[in-house]
Amino acid sequence: MSGAVAARMSSLDFEISGRVQGVCFRMYTEEQARKLGVVGWVRNTRQGTVEGQVQGTKDNVDSMKNWLSKVGSPSSRIDRANFSNEKEISKLEFKHFTTRY
Repeated sequence: MSGAVAARMSSLDFEISGRVQGVCFRMYTEEQARKLGVVGWVRNTRQGTVEGQVQGTKDNVDSMKNWLSKVGSPSSRIDRANFSNEKEISKLEFKHFTTRY
């Protein structure tokens, strides 16, 4: 079995609360996702939170989850990180990680 086939793919939805709008949170999220090699999207919500979806290998999605809940952008303040719909997927649904408007 090749490494690519053996690696389990994972998908995860997230919503981050705190000071996450107007602090380049989406830009840093996109940058971090590219570094980790995960795909998906991120956007601001009307409620003042940032939400999105991450897909990739289980390890990379877990690394992104950790970054989203503890690091964020330099001037952000993360009060709460909500993760949902975590599941194993057979293939990636996105080609890149993008910011949605």
